[in-house]
Amino acid sequence: MKTDTIEAAEKLSTYISDFEMFGRSASAKRSDWLKSIREDAFAQFQQLGFPSTREEDWRYTNVAPISRHPFRRALSRPNGLTSAELSNFTFGELDGCQLVFVDGAFSQKLSTRTALPRGVRVRSLATALQKDRGRLEPYLAKLAGFDRNAFTALNTAFMSHGAFVYLPRGIIFNGIIHLLFLSTGHKKNSVTHPRTLIVAGEETQVSIVESHVGLEHGVYFTNAVTEIVAARNSTVEYHKIQRESREAFHVASLHVLQERDTNFTSHSISLGGALVRNDLNIVLNAEGAESTLNGLYVTAEKQHVDNHTKIDHAKPNCRSRELYKGILDEQSTAVFNGKILVRMNAQKTSAKQTNKNLLLSDRALVNSTPQLEIFADDVKCTHGATIGHLDEDELFYLRSRGIDEVSARTLLTYAFASEILSTVKIKPIQCQIDLVLLTRLNRLQEDSWQQTSSGGVGL
Repeated sequence: MKTDTIEAAEKLSTYISDFEMFGRSASAKRSDWLKSIREDAFAQFQQLGFPSTREEDWRYTNVAPISRHPFRRALSRPNGLTSAELSNFTFGELDGCQLVFVDGAFSQKLSTRTALPRGVRVRSLATALQKDRGRLEPYLAKLAGFDRNAFTALNTAFMSHGAFVYLPRGIIFNGIIHLLFLSTGHKKNSVTHPRTLIVAGEETQVSIVESHVGLEHGVYFTNAVTEIVAARNSTVEYHKIQRESREAFHVASLHVLQERDTNFTSHSISLGGALVRNDLNIVLNAEGAESTLNGLYVTAEKQHVDNHTKIDHAKPNCRSRELYKGILDEQSTAVFNGKILVRMNAQKTSAKQTNKNLLLSDRALVNSTPQLEIFADDVKCTHGATIGHLDEDELFYLRSRGIDEVSARTLLTYAFASEILSTVKIKPIQCQIDLVLLTRLNRLQEDSWQQTSSGGVGL
């Protein structure tokens, strides 16, 4: 019988050979100032290995399907795609910038950029690593620590592709910055490691949309890390839209540092993927910081979505609000693990956390664990979770008004999700998500109704 050490080494062998090849690549050599960080990160990844369900943070999420696949770093270059093929994932003629990445690589042809205010940078990370070292070095790989997270360590080891957004002091950016990461699925068992750094200087305002989508069915792996620095008096509105292939794996972590009197809002929408893990870590690092987290996850078949959030109230007089909602059908599963940490000197903290889940099938399962860890005594903190089914009285009311079974269930399910969707202020984004969600809910309800009519398991 093979020892655990040998088995672990075999699981990592593909990544080891890829890292050796990456170290010899032109992109790695052009940013050799990161060499020691990359090497340290990869050494830590080898030491940690992929997490197991024996670890508390991964208790309900088994990543064995990821560790078993021999994923190779995607090396394809963006060609052949047209803007028309991206129309389902873009938002029309929005003012601002759109950077498009295809299978990990930046596509100049598919990207669009308006004239930017003086000093603003919106460019690929590969370009920034060569031209913006002075702006990158104080922040890159500083928030997203890789000492305990193998996926973050792996991303850091390979960081070369992704996006860099920088706003100098006083810039109010009225447009939208859309970072679109596309996976074509053309090359089976490929992996990309998108790395994004967003720096909002003092007294700035910006809206960011980060989309991860799959064009076709296929098994691939997206391992993304995003770092956001919000300097004093800045306002950052961040949207994460995940529409990967139903066979894809998606692991992502977002790390946010907020300084004095900042306002950060996150909208997280998860619709695709076979196995999805979203880690969100926020540090309210100075007085007057406010953070709002909104999340929606919709699952079916055997999808699994895991949302882990942590809000660290490190300083006094800060406020956070968190609302995550889940809609689960068929044999899908979900995890919500949310922690609010209030440190000893963080008096006058106000924090509220809520997780609500709607089960459309008796076979769906969700594990919800909201947590408060409080070391201060002058605080206002609440948390709660609910899990339930569609209300039969509400269904009866709609049916009595002449609405058919499928439409009634779709209407009530959409109403459950609308509380999250209404928080998205950018109308083209809200309308697109509305359309995708309604189409999907209609299909789910029709399939379930057909099963019920034929004697199968219904809702």
